[in-house]
Amino acid sequence: IAAMGGVPTHAVISLGVSSAAKVAFVDAIYQGITKLAQKFHINIVGGDTSRSSQTVISVALLGWVEKSQLVLRGRAKKGDLIFTTGNLGGSFRTQKHLTFTPRIKESRFLVKNYKPTAMIDISDGLALDLQHILEASQGGAFIYEEFIPRAPKASLNNALYYGEDYELLFTLPGQRAAHLIRYLQRTKQKFSFNCIGEIVDKKYGLILIDRKYRARKLAPRGFTHF
Repeated sequence: IAAMGGVPTHAVISLGVSSAAKVAFVDAIYQGITKLAQKFHINIVGGDTSRSSQTVISVALLGWVEKSQLVLRGRAKKGDLIFTTGNLGGSFRTQKHLTFTPRIKESRFLVKNYKPTAMIDISDGLALDLQHILEASQGGAFIYEEFIPRAPKASLNNALYYGEDYELLFTLPGQRAAHLIRYLQRTKQKFSFNCIGEIVDKKYGLILIDRKYRARKLAPRGFTHF
């Protein structure tokens, strides 16, 4: 929902637990869900609880977005600059994916003020999720190793391929991108936006420029669901 410029509103929670599960264990799950739901003003409106051989939690989330502020994957254009929020590559080691704050504030700031041309969340890995944008937008991309924001002790491969970062990946036309950078410098805004590259002609595919300015084609790999 954040990656489309929206606001979450309602959730349905389905929970499967073993018959041996302690009540305190189930209570703790719902306490965590409720805490985050309250932070983002989300109403939990239903769900289901069933016996299961292992713990399974399924969340169906609804939200809304103004038609004028809806952001899809397929509208990035040649010359747009590519940005991410936050740091990449440290999710599993640091358990960031278990304590992550959804980037709703950042998303709404962007759609209200800068109108990204394309946006997606980085759940499957930077390389693969950027490839999703490129395929939908019929474009290519140059990204620069020195500008990819890494979590502490994360390698370049971690940042490119590991996923579960849940940061936003978005594109902006040059003029709007420059305005955003100047705004952040001028106001010391706490949002973490990092420019990592640019959209280019489709014929180039996905290219990484290393610290010695050598170019190599990136395989669009990461977590695949099927």
